[in-house]
Amino acid sequence: MINPIAVKLGPLSIHWYAICIVSGLLLAVYLTRKEAPRKKIKSDDILDFILLAFPIAIIGARLYYVVFNWDYYGKNPSEILITWHGGIAIYGGLIAGTIVLFIFSYYRMIKPIDFLDIAVPGVMIAQSIGRWGNFFNQEAYGKAVSQLNYLPDFIRKQMFTDGHYRTPTFLYESLWSLLGFILIIALRHRPKLFKEGEITFFYLIWYGCGRFVIEGMRTDSLMLMGLRVSQWLSALLVIFGIAMVFMRRRNKELAYY
Repeated sequence: MINPIAVKLGPLSIHWYAICIVSGLLLAVYLTRKEAPRKKIKSDDILDFILLAFPIAIIGARLYYVVFNWDYYGKNPSEILITWHGGIAIYGGLIAGTIVLFIFSYYRMIKPIDFLDIAVPGVMIAQSIGRWGNFFNQEAYGKAVSQLNYLPDFIRKQMFTDGHYRTPTFLYESLWSLLGFILIIALRHRPKLFKEGEITFFYLIWYGCGRFVIEGMRTDSLMLMGLRVSQWLSALLVIFGIAMVFMRRRNKELAYY
């Protein structure tokens, strides 16, 4: 088993999970800043937004997790702030980050949809990298299976926990996000392919579909009315994304990306 702590300096421990999250964030910032001139957005605006939004997104991700696990945290309120006990939920971070984006865009006089369109590829690759934090922590996995011979040995060994091999749902979601990232990077500059906002709505549809299926394989999901919370939200995002693409395609005056 791989130690989830990458480096220990006295009382300070740096976890692989944090390294994955920060690495994904840095790559996302780089890619977004590189694309920003296309939408006449200042590179400094990207940095200012990240410095503001990232800590708020972490808080949102933790709150989302706590709210849908309130049966436990209501009885153990002292653990609410201990993020390494339990975890965070990516949808909570995305919701919080989006709220910050709309407020930030208003004050900086940036079209939110332009900001989202250039940021989406970075979000997708950050999610792909960030999921490997679950690998190091041996979490976000699926049901027990008899073997995982189709996987490299280092992944297979890490997926052995509680006496069983586990379905590597972290890997499925990482690869799904990576494939979505590759598609967007390869296609977004094709003339008259994406209309303004459609890269964002492609992300909602793509990620929502993948997350709905993969979430159904997990054994640690937050539940609501018999379905996993993330499945409910994923379905709503897919429906919303499809509806918005349909509406944009009917608008003949809307500019292309």
